[in-house]
Amino acid sequence: MAGPAVADRGGHPAGDAALARWLAVRAGARLLRLRTARGHADPLALGDAGDQLSHRFLVRALRRLRPDDWVLSEEGDQREPGRLTAERVWIVDPLDGTRGYREPGRTDWAVHVALWTRAGGLTAGAVALPAQQRVLATDRPPVPSIPARRRPRLVVSYSRPPAYAEAVAAAIGAELGTLGSAGAKVAAVITGEYDAYLHDGGQYEWDSAAPVAVARAVGLHASRLDGSPLRYNQPDPYLPDLLVCRPELAAPLMAAVVAHRLPE
Repeated sequence: MAGPAVADRGGHPAGDAALARWLAVRAGARLLRLRTARGHADPLALGDAGDQLSHRFLVRALRRLRPDDWVLSEEGDQREPGRLTAERVWIVDPLDGTRGYREPGRTDWAVHVALWTRAGGLTAGAVALPAQQRVLATDRPPVPSIPARRRPRLVVSYSRPPAYAEAVAAAIGAELGTLGSAGAKVAAVITGEYDAYLHDGGQYEWDSAAPVAVARAVGLHASRLDGSPLRYNQPDPYLPDLLVCRPELAAPLMAAVVAHRLPE
């Protein structure tokens, strides 16, 4: 079911892309308040509470504002068969980068809200970075920044970098850096802090759906590491590898991965 043509009486955004932004920002505000109120004395409990708080808000809001749509959330029941035949599925990560959220001073954690449709794939998305006080979304795609520098910069996970990341960086003459949260890393590519983001292993659809929607909206390359398409709303939501980069870096990066990635 398409979103309403006008804002409702509660002042909620009319379109799906604007709604994705609205939801991500408000979930992020709740996470910030929780983090301030609880502190970091019990990091694990803080992370669990944040996951559940944001999940409940997003699911309840979508049930109210898009009652005919399905929701695939990291914190929900991914086995519900109805979403596989649905026309519209919201793919959300209520708190991407929970480890960073638990650590004092970390700002590389995010809220992801994306809409997948059977007719168009990823049609809307928003990545809120609450601790950085910014949001990147498809309703108002940011203008990518391409800084003038001699060497490209490649970002990988700070907790689970690919074993071959240094070899790939060396192969394309890149500097290597790390960040938490897939959303924070894709945002860093969009804003020009980095030129490419490479991930291998341990991700699911909700980790990449919203970041990929925004990345594509600004003209970045987004695919599996072998160049094959990223497929969403699959029976098994495991989507283990990802490449988001400036288009001209896609081919050399994929070639470097082939050369240095160990066979499974």
